[in-house]
Parts: sequence; C-alpha cells; structure tokens
Amino acid sequence: MTNVILTVLGIFLAWQGVIRLFRKRFHFPAPAFIGRFLDSDIRRKLQPPDKLIERSGIKRGMRVLEVGCGSGAFVTFVARVVGKKGKVYALDIQPAMLRQLKAKLTRSENRDIKNIKLILGSAYELPFEDSSLDLVYMVTVLQEIPNKKNALKEAKRVLKPGGILAVTELLPDPDYPLKSTTIKIGEEAGFVFDEALGNFWNYTVRFVKQS
Repeated sequence: MTNVILTVLGIFLAWQGVIRLFRKRFHFPAPAFIGRFLDSDIRRKLQPPDKLIERSGIKRGMRVLEVGCGSGAFVTFVARVVGKKGKVYALDIQPAMLRQLKAKLTRSENRDIKNIKLILGSAYELPFEDSSLDLVYMVTVLQEIPNKKNALKEAKRVLKPGGILAVTELLPDPDYPLKSTTIKIGEEAGFVFDEALGNFWNYTVRFVKQS
C-alpha cells in the first residue's frame, strides 16, 4: 500500500513539474473543451460553492462580478445568495465558455434565476463605471492572466470604497500559487489584505479597497 501511495505521489509531482514549466512559458485561459469538468460535481466537491461564497464575503443584495467565470461552476450559487435585489455579472474572454453558461441557465432548475448578466470581455477593460461594484471574485483565474497588475488595477477601479476582492486558488490547478504569493500580488496592486481562509489545498484570500 505504501508503494502505491508513493508511486501516485511521484506521478502527481512529476506532472505538476512538467505542467508548471509549460505554464511559465505559455499563459492562456482554461480551454473551453474542459468546461464540462470545470462545471461538474467533482469540481464542486473540491471547491464547495457554499465555502467559496462564505470565504469571499458574498452577501444578499450585492452587485458582484466574477472575472473568468468559464462555464459557470459557481455563478448560479452566487446569484441565489445575492438574491433579487443583487446582481451577478459573469465575465469571460472566451465566447465558447459563455455559450456553455448560457445553455446552463436555460435548464429548468435555473430558469427562475433572473439576476445574472453574461459579459464577453477582458479583465483589462471591465465595462463598469468607477466605484460601481460591491465585490469582485476570481476562482483559479488570476494566475492565468498575463498582466495581473493591469487586471487588478481594473478590479480596484470598479470596486466601491470598502469593496472586496476575493481570490480563490486550488491545488492541483497547474497555476496554483502559495497563499503568500497571492497576498503579495494583491497588496502590490494597492489592495489591503483582509483575511486568508481555507487550507493549503483550497484557499480564498480576501482584500479590501480602501476609500
């Protein structure tokens, strides 16, 4: 049994090494063909939506933006939490991902949700007025963005004073950074570190925009 565990661990570490070397040279969003996995029960077991929502600070009535929503693993959960008086903006740079999310919203179990707006766009040019959103969150997305500084500058611009930036990361995602790395990136972008929640494998770092 010990040999099997060591073998699996060795394969995992080797895979992580290879994929991380590749990702250091090539930055691109998660391809649309893995959208079904990203929006699957397996994914949500690894990253429970209720934990993500709680750690991010998402509450009823908020105007919330998910940058890099993909096929929408968490969008409907967030929409139900913010409620009818809240709004969820689901932004992605890939039309194919948004098509998958649009199809998901037509399913019978989601037809009652009316507070989601899909946006095709870039993290570098968010289509919102200054200081107009309560919270911006990203789930295993920040490290995929080549120019993190510009993306976070935009997130800061659209957040209200006291607004929240929540960054969630998960291992074994090939772009997974340590908690300390995420905190450093956020602080260098001018955000104030609030709290880091979760564990080594699955964590959320929350920042605040000062007035």
